[in-house]
Amino acid sequence: MSSQHTSRPRVAVVTGGSRGIGRRCAERLAAANVTVVVNYAGDDAAAAETVAAITASGGRAEAARGDIADEVAMAALFERAEREHGGIDILVNAAGRMRLAPVAELDLADLDSLHRTNIRGAFVVNQQAARRLRDGGSIVNFSTSVVGTAFPGYAAYAASKGAVETLTMILARELRGRDINVNTVAPGPTATDLFLEGKDEETVAALARAVPLERLGAPEDIAAVVAFLAGPDGHWVNGQTLRANGGLV
Repeated sequence: MSSQHTSRPRVAVVTGGSRGIGRRCAERLAAANVTVVVNYAGDDAAAAETVAAITASGGRAEAARGDIADEVAMAALFERAEREHGGIDILVNAAGRMRLAPVAELDLADLDSLHRTNIRGAFVVNQQAARRLRDGGSIVNFSTSVVGTAFPGYAAYAASKGAVETLTMILARELRGRDINVNTVAPGPTATDLFLEGKDEETVAALARAVPLERLGAPEDIAAVVAFLAGPDGHWVNGQTLRANGGLV
C-alpha cells in the first residue's frame, strides 16, 4: 500500500516557496495536513512571512534557504528534512527565473543564469527527490504554457521549461515500481510578480483577454492543481504536463 493511503503525516519540500505560486502551493499543502519545508533563494523576510502565515493557520512549516542549482546545498536540505521529519513524500519545484527578449537580442549571460536555475536546478532537486522520496510520493515540476503558445520573446524561457517537461516524462518512467507519480504543471498567464514584471497594463490586459475564461490565473488556481497531483485523488496521473491556463492555446 502506498504512503498516499496511510495515516502517516506527509512531508513536502517546496522550492521557490516564499513567494507567488510557490507560496500558495506551500499554504495549500499545509492546509491538507502536510508538513512543508519552504525553500527559498534569498529573501529571508518573505520566507519568514510564509512560514508565519502557515503556522498561524494551524499548519506546520519551516524555512530552508538554498540555491536549487547547488547540489551540495540541496543534498543538505533534503537530508535535513529527511532526518527531522522522518522522510519526504512530495517535491514541488516552483523555483524559476524568467528573462524575456527576442533570440537576436538576448544577453547570453541572462541565458546562462536562466538555464542554471530552470534546467540545472530542476535536475538537481528532481535527482534528490528520486533518491530520497518515500514510496508512494509525488513530484510536481513547473513549466509554462508558452511552450505551446510560442509567444515571441519567450524563446529562452520556454526552451528551459521544455527541458523540464522532458525530464518529467523520463523520470516518471525511471521511478517504475516505487508508486511515485511525476508530473508538470504549465501555467498560463498568472498574476504573480514574476509574470507582471516588465509588462505594461495594456500588455497584461491583452493577455487576460486572450484566455477563453477572460482573466489572468491566480496563484491559488495553480496551487489547487498542484495539490490534486500531489494528493491521493491525482495519483493515477503520471508523466504528464497539465496546462493550467484557462484554455489558452
